[in-house]
Parts: sequence; structure tokens; C-alpha cells
Amino acid sequence: MDDNRVRTEIAKADTDNYEKIRISRIMIAAPSSGSGKTLITCGLLNLLKKKGLKPASFKCGPDFIDPMFHTKVLGTRSRNLDTFFTDPDTTRGLLARNAKDADLAVLEGVMGYFDGMGIDSSRAGASDLASVTDTPVLLIVPAKGVSRSVLPLIRGFLDFQEKRCIRGLILNRVSAGLYPRMKEMIEREVGIPVVGYVPVVKDCALESRHLGLLMPDEIASFQDRLDRLADVLDGTLDLSQILEIAGSAPALTVQKSNPEKYSTPDCGAAEQSGKECRSGKVRIGLARDEAFCFFYADNLDLLREMGAELVPFSPIHDACLPDNLDGLMLHGGYPELYGKELGENASMRESVRRAVTGGLPTLAECGGFLYLHRQLTDLEGNVWPMAGVFPESAYYTGRLTRFGYLTLTGGTMFGRDVGEIRSHEFHYYESEDPGSTFLARKPVGNRSWRCVRSTDTLYAGFPHLYFYANPGTAEAFIERCAEYHANRNL
Repeated sequence: MDDNRVRTEIAKADTDNYEKIRISRIMIAAPSSGSGKTLITCGLLNLLKKKGLKPASFKCGPDFIDPMFHTKVLGTRSRNLDTFFTDPDTTRGLLARNAKDADLAVLEGVMGYFDGMGIDSSRAGASDLASVTDTPVLLIVPAKGVSRSVLPLIRGFLDFQEKRCIRGLILNRVSAGLYPRMKEMIEREVGIPVVGYVPVVKDCALESRHLGLLMPDEIASFQDRLDRLADVLDGTLDLSQILEIAGSAPALTVQKSNPEKYSTPDCGAAEQSGKECRSGKVRIGLARDEAFCFFYADNLDLLREMGAELVPFSPIHDACLPDNLDGLMLHGGYPELYGKELGENASMRESVRRAVTGGLPTLAECGGFLYLHRQLTDLEGNVWPMAGVFPESAYYTGRLTRFGYLTLTGGTMFGRDVGEIRSHEFHYYESEDPGSTFLARKPVGNRSWRCVRSTDTLYAGFPHLYFYANPGTAEAFIERCAEYHANRNL
């Protein structure tokens, strides 16, 4: 297997501003959602680990949950790549940066391969990401109950787009006896390699709930399932051929990194006032537990680059906020599943209420926004007290509410005009007052609405932010935290 290891290497490009970075990489995609992309991706990642390789993993699009499965397999944080949020240079740069120490990168697609942010667009979908990053694609082909009928399906996917990134096929839910004949037929009549198959594997399904898959830690014997799947794939996938296809990916043309691009003076406001900043950083409390678990790893890294020390705490298990904070982050997750635990932790609710109303710079997205309400009604109709920053209630609607990509305009972020903000929503809950600071518009169609409560010290609303879509949002937050630090130490 060592002969197949493809290490990242950097070669000098023809221009001063770009460099060529060679990364072995592959995308797992499918004709539709529910085709087993996450399960097969996790099984492949686990198999690569067992073979002594070091893969990096990525998820196409804004999904929070699928990367948690990758992370559970690899033990390192998986990343998102999203061509709605970031331009091609930034997208390629994030891929190169987060795969630099890996033997290869494995990207998981989203929805159907050609599905994008609208019914008439493939933009921001798996095919768009594959095209932008020149990543070879392995298409999962549903093969249960069919034989020659797979041929027009495969040909349609191969011919639909002028830039063809699909380099191989994996037949899903096919028997060991039928597979050799299916492989021979497809390769003879379509001329694309079939790199293996996945039989029906009992007890390896991944269960779902209203926001997507269950969390990995909620699935009984999750690691055992993945180990069984990896053992199966070891006998049904041609790993050498998969690595050969991954290694055929062309070098990425990436902008050279600028270490000062996203840096801000450590506690700049503190320096202006002559005060010392502890360790040269602002301390930001990061809510992180079962209820608050939806993070973009690149967001956290960018905040650290900008001079933040992130201090994890649990609104469920801890009695109060950490000491000496300069900012607070309440991300999304499942507060509705932990209403009882959050509601009964009165000391933490009071600690958060005092801090936010007292002017501690706070960023609260979706689930974090729900937590700041007076009360929250859970899925069973029970009403639980929350932090009480806002006097309104939040409640379950029984359906997805204002979901998908959107752009925010017309408002300010921590008192600063940062321009257009690309973001996304995905929630079954609603607020009696979701805010009105920003105008949200869908990128496709004419739908728009008011949202977000924003002040000089607060961003609170349903839209999730990806900081690389507009680094000014992170800069505005860090600058406000630095000012808070300076004033607190006067």
C-alpha cells in the first residue's frame, strides 16, 4: 500500500501570486439523496485508516452533521467546502490548506450530483465543487433490481455536463454473484471503470431525525458498524484503482497564503488605551455540548488567527460562564432536545442573561438564538425557561421554515457595515420575533424577509454564518470583543 501513498507536494507556479499544490483527492457522489453517500464515505475513510493511510475529509455544502460522522471515523475535524459561500480561489485554498498533511482528501457530495441551490442551477452542488477543484468523482450507482437499465442512467450522468469529472463508478446494493457481469457490461458499453460494489450490509444504516442524521454518539455501536463496513469494503472495492484515480487529480492552482490577510491587532482597542491584553488574545466563550454542536471548523480557526482564545463551556453541565470573557458564541444544534436540562440549569441561564444584556459581545445562531428567548417549547409540547434575553417564546412549527441559502443586506454586524453576507438557514423552529435588522433574500427566485436582531454588541438570528464568505463578519466580532476587553480593564 505504501507504493500508492500520494503525499501533498508544492511546486512553483508560473506566477508570483499562485502556486501549484498536488493533492490526491476523490469525491463520493450519487444520483440523489438517500443513496448511502455518508455511510459509504465513512466506510471508505475507515478502510483507508486501517490500511495505514492518513485521509482528510470534506463535505460539500453547509451540512453540519455529515462532517461529524467523518470526524468520528478519523478523530480529526472534517471541513466544509461550499461554492456558494466562497469564490473558486478561496475554495481551492481551503481544500489545499486542510489537506496539506494528508495522504489524500475524500470529499462527500451533497444531494444528487447535479443538484444545486435551485431547481434550474447546479451551482453550489457536488458537480460545481468537483469542477472548481478538479476533483475526480466516484459516482454511487443504485443497482438493486436492475441490469441493463443502469446504462442510460450512467451515460446521462457522464454526458450531462461538458466538463466531465466522473472518473469511476461504485455499484450499490448489488450481490457478489451479479457484480462481475454488471462490471463487465458497464465497462464494455460505457467505457468507464467500475471500481467496486457495496452489497446490502445489515445493521449498518444511519438513522435520521428532523435536522438530518442522528449524531454519531447517539447511534448504538457506531464504531462497530463502521468496522464491519470497512471489512466488507476491503473485499468489494478495488482500493488500488481508487487511489490511482485520486492520484490522477491535476495540481490545484492556489493563491499563495498571506499570513496578514485575516489578522487583526491583538486587542487593538486595549493597546490604544494603554492596557495589556492577557496573552495577547481576547477570550471568547464557546458553548459546546450535546445541545450546541453545529460548528464550522474553519470559522473557529479563523477566529484564532484573528487573535481569539476560544474557551469551551456547557450550558447544560456548567453552573455559569467562564471567567474573564470578552465575547460569547452560541452556535446551532439541538436545544429543543435538551429543553429540560437547559431549563433546569437556572444559574447558567442567569449567567448568560446577565452577560448578554450587560453588553458582552455575543454571536448567537439558530439554536443559540433559541436559547436566548424567554422560553422554548419542545417537540412534546413541554415549555422550558431559557436565558430570557428576549421576552418572546420559540416554538416548533412541524416543518422546515425558511431553509436554504440566502444573502443578508441592509444591516450592520456589531455596529460595522460589512456589506453583503452569504449565509443559510435550516430550522423547524420559529420565534415570535425573529428580528428585522437584515433583509434576507434567496439567491434563486424573489423570496425575501426580515431577520436577525443586531446591535453594537449582538448578532442573534436563525442564519448561520460561514466566516470565509465574508471575513468582515469575524473581524467585526473580534474588534468588538477587543473593545469590550479594553473597557472592562479600565
